[in-house]
Amino acid sequence: MFILQVDFAYSGPWGEEMTEAMADLAQDIATEPGLVWKIWTANEAAKEAGGIYYFDNQADAERYLAKHTARLQGFGIGQVNAKIFSVNLSLSRIDRAPV
Repeated sequence: MFILQVDFAYSGPWGEEMTEAMADLAQDIATEPGLVWKIWTANEAAKEAGGIYYFDNQADAERYLAKHTARLQGFGIGQVNAKIFSVNLSLSRIDRAPV
């Protein structure tokens, strides 16, 4: 199992407006091969957004990162920060991770 962490500069919309604006994108992301779940992240004060993605394999996480980076750059977002981590399931379960 692998976590993909992504963040980038984002000027809005926020809250419910973000939900409405991004609903189709969320539906598309939900169909990604290997994706178990995604948590959408937003920090209006810092003008940042992104997500935490849980993939069942590294290859799909890497493939999705390349696809998503290209998509974000197409939206005019220049710098995309991303990291992929393997998940220690045993320790994560102790701390109530939904894995």
